[in-house]
Amino acid sequence: MLLAGLDPEQREVALATRGAVCVLAGAGTGKTRAITYRIAYAAAVGTVNPAHVLALTFTVRAAGELRGRLRQLSAGSGGPGSGGPGSGGLGTGLVRASTFHAAALRQLNYFWPRVVGGRPPRVIDAKASLVREAAKRAGVRLGSAPDGGAGGALAAAATEIEWAKVSQVRPDGYVRAAAAAGRSPAAGADQLACVYAAYEELRRERQLIDFESVLELTAAILIDNRAAADQVRDTFRHFVVDEYQDVNPLQKLLLDTWLGDRDDLCVVGDPHQVIYSFTGATPSYLTGFTAEFPGATVVRLVRDYRSTPQVVAVANQLARSAAPLVAQRPPGPRPVLTEYPDDTQEAAGLAVQVQALMAAGVPAREIAVLVRVNADTERFELALAEAGLPYVVRGAERFYERPVVRQALVLLRAAALGDRAARDEAASAADPGPGDPLPSSVRHVLTGIGLTAGPAGGLRGLGVSAAARERWESLAAIAQLADDMHAARPEATLTDFSAELTQRAELGHAPAVDGVTLASMHAAKGLEWDAVLLPGLVEGLMPIVHARTADAIEEERRLLYVAVTRAREHLYLSWSPVRAPGARTRGASRPRSRFLDEIRLGR
Repeated sequence: MLLAGLDPEQREVALATRGAVCVLAGAGTGKTRAITYRIAYAAAVGTVNPAHVLALTFTVRAAGELRGRLRQLSAGSGGPGSGGPGSGGLGTGLVRASTFHAAALRQLNYFWPRVVGGRPPRVIDAKASLVREAAKRAGVRLGSAPDGGAGGALAAAATEIEWAKVSQVRPDGYVRAAAAAGRSPAAGADQLACVYAAYEELRRERQLIDFESVLELTAAILIDNRAAADQVRDTFRHFVVDEYQDVNPLQKLLLDTWLGDRDDLCVVGDPHQVIYSFTGATPSYLTGFTAEFPGATVVRLVRDYRSTPQVVAVANQLARSAAPLVAQRPPGPRPVLTEYPDDTQEAAGLAVQVQALMAAGVPAREIAVLVRVNADTERFELALAEAGLPYVVRGAERFYERPVVRQALVLLRAAALGDRAARDEAASAADPGPGDPLPSSVRHVLTGIGLTAGPAGGLRGLGVSAAARERWESLAAIAQLADDMHAARPEATLTDFSAELTQRAELGHAPAVDGVTLASMHAAKGLEWDAVLLPGLVEGLMPIVHARTADAIEEERRLLYVAVTRAREHLYLSWSPVRAPGARTRGASRPRSRFLDEIRLGR
């Protein structure tokens, strides 16, 4: 039954239940389905105890999605006799699905008091404030980052320190390593090395650890303490790593420590989606997997279930792969390439295109505008606002970590407790009463912290801050979620809704906002929409001006490939030769992206 719903290649993955397995999975080929069914099948035939499986991903959202799918399989897997452990089902809900950092932090917190002694050091959420202090201690003026923006220089320095740490480069070796890697920090390599050294000094003095230290210290404890290593290896005997092309040297060190001398490792990745090398990620572990594990099973997933043949054709032209994607969907509309006179008219033109898509029945939440750099979203925000179109800017902060969302969750839990008490009292009096419907109850709570009937006309204009806009959109998204639950389950209560939000927060499953998504191409990885618009395809942006080497140019090509493969049906590519109206007459023209010359937009 488990194998029946898989295509031949996915079935091959599922059947490879033990040993080293490498799955080369193109965009939209159902890799998550393949690995979840592999775990479920191995549990069903008794080859693997799911409680001994550790599945590793790179984002909380991806880990939550994997846990959710495994729970669904477990819930729908029948009763005793299905071959899984326990008294019912496959037991795939017992699989631990986690990010590298979350898994390492749990182990560090457990072993630190037992191996090192005392309380574990405190983990810092972000490096910026400590980097600022480190720069001051080192007497270094960081200046401004190439992309500009508030805090840009601090963020750039923090990113450089992260790269050094995941690459296992110490402060005294940074200058040499940065030169070898072709890195050129804005502050200068010598100055950055001083900031890095001061940062590490401050961190140790205050007994703080960052996310890289979490991985490093966990690996060190397991390497130095055999009893701790044996305990972890007894708990986790089978490993699955998603997005293996994004693994960095520090993560690989920890993974090797967990694995020991065993080979029960299944990795999934796509060499055409390597877009994070600037953070220290390297595809060499994926491409060199069979050299490390000579007897490994290698499976290629090439059947694309996400995109139409027209979109897949563009992706294949960019990838230039010996194993191109094979579209499984019916034909769709032809992708469109448009040249606009200038950036202002490009933004206005995209707003018109969004209006046309929405008029044709494409929901706003199924439309995305993806840009190369975050700073480029502003002109599209303005154009969409002027056209009266709803939009949401996808940032780095996770939905459930936003202060207003945390506040809303606390208030909704309190309201749910009060609602339950009132229902119990009414039930004991044999008069339950009609009660307020869920949407009204939720909106009553959210109104007290800023939810209004609409965005008040100004929230999307120039006079209102991005923080105010995000606050309203966050509350509106929670209210919409209540509407959706009420439509599906009219009897749902505040208690049910609060429990749903708690589970979504655990899984990292943010509610979909009913607006056009504005995001960077990097932030869009792992997501998909019915329609994707890719503006700004000019030299200097795509490829970015900082991409000077052949390897850097190829990474830009892969980034565009990732952006293209986010589209299910509609794909729009555009560029403009100048930034401002009239600039072309002043000799400020810029060529379109070289990658567009390789794309033929067929029928």
